[in-house]
Amino acid sequence: MSHPGTAAHPLRVAVIGAGPTGFYTVDHLLKQNDLSIEIDVFDRLPTPYGLVRFGVAPDHQKIKTVTKAFERTANQPNVRFYGNVEFGRDVTLADLHAFYHQIIFTTGAQSDRKMGIPGEDLPGSHPATEFVAWYNGHPDYRDYQFDLSQEVAAVVGVGNVAMDVARILSRTPSELAKTDIADYALEALSHSKIKEVYILGRRGPAQAAFTNPEIKELGEMEDAEIYVPPDEAELDPVSEKALTASNDRTTLKKVEIIQSYARPIPQTDKTRRLVLRFLVSPVELYGTETGGVTGMKLVHNRLYATDAGTLRPKPTDRFEEMPVGLVFRSVGYRGVKLPGVPFNESWGVILNEKGRVIDPDSQEPVPGLYTAGWIKRGPSGVIGTNKPDALETVTCMLEDLADGRFLEPAYPEPKAVEAFVKEHQPNYFSFADWLKLDEIEVTRGETLGRPRLKFTCIEEMLTALGR
Repeated sequence: MSHPGTAAHPLRVAVIGAGPTGFYTVDHLLKQNDLSIEIDVFDRLPTPYGLVRFGVAPDHQKIKTVTKAFERTANQPNVRFYGNVEFGRDVTLADLHAFYHQIIFTTGAQSDRKMGIPGEDLPGSHPATEFVAWYNGHPDYRDYQFDLSQEVAAVVGVGNVAMDVARILSRTPSELAKTDIADYALEALSHSKIKEVYILGRRGPAQAAFTNPEIKELGEMEDAEIYVPPDEAELDPVSEKALTASNDRTTLKKVEIIQSYARPIPQTDKTRRLVLRFLVSPVELYGTETGGVTGMKLVHNRLYATDAGTLRPKPTDRFEEMPVGLVFRSVGYRGVKLPGVPFNESWGVILNEKGRVIDPDSQEPVPGLYTAGWIKRGPSGVIGTNKPDALETVTCMLEDLADGRFLEPAYPEPKAVEAFVKEHQPNYFSFADWLKLDEIEVTRGETLGRPRLKFTCIEEMLTALGR
């Protein structure tokens, strides 16, 4: 077989996952002017953009404008989108071998890490990922239920996702009505009885993972005051020493913002309160299988410096109990193993080196298989962090192509893949289908003064397309 990458013999690439990393990967590949290439992007869901559509908070519309660049990429004549096509069900790794020279997995980190404490699985205790997917209109989660009749909720974790959850729980109906939140979530949250939301961090203010805009935003909501206990807002000696040595301006500003909330709550007519706690960890959830969560036991922590110089929490002998009826854990995420793809169970990522998938037995790269994004390195960074990550993998793909290390598909013609997909998943969605749905969503939203009104059901999407 001749070397792929020429006009007569284009390089055929399959991208599994149509989130930001998938599109960054496609964009990097398209920039290779001396390479003739055809790229097919597959996603389990009918709609593209992954985390941007189903993970970014609905009140963060500016972040979602990145999809304009993704749309330009997807509209390139040598790029095709196959939505509602699930890897492992509708198309397998063996199937892809028959059609592509290179296959890259960009499926993200779809499951959550558990706290590992008694009572964690009681009714009323949820992964934050489920709540986020629910209010963002993910088809798999549209029928989930959350007991918003409770008055006290707790969010375990101090990353940006935890802040998003706390904020959405505390927004007024009028604030939420200006967003693209799912209509059923808007209805449910409009009747929420939640008055107090606790955000719990196991380390101190200087180690909080949320960004400065996120913590600043908590102090700018219409009907919620934020409060930080003064003793927990102060830096412990270990943190103060480390921060002084690093002189990290971003972290210094973060601590400054946090400490500005460590003052008596002013007497206002705001009906909700956010309480940001530090150096505490849940050790048990109380409640019953029939009544759900009723309370939480916390242990107070202190920080110590490891040999590597990182600051880690260590539990003390101080405990407290807190009544709470709804709990969301946001303590980390992990990837989901894909059928036939080597996986590192302890890290929750595809086994790889710089994006090259590694055979666990030989410890050598598997020809033609690659990965990028959170499923490659774990859940770290923001959306833009995946751009250089994808570039690292694409660089490896191009090196391997030049060295003659690639798959030799029996049916590299685009029509062969299309025929296969039509046979195994006749209800697949093209990018043209998505553009029609996008236009309908935006038009429906405009009549309500909202950015868009999302489709949250695949059957409704098919009906809207006349199928």
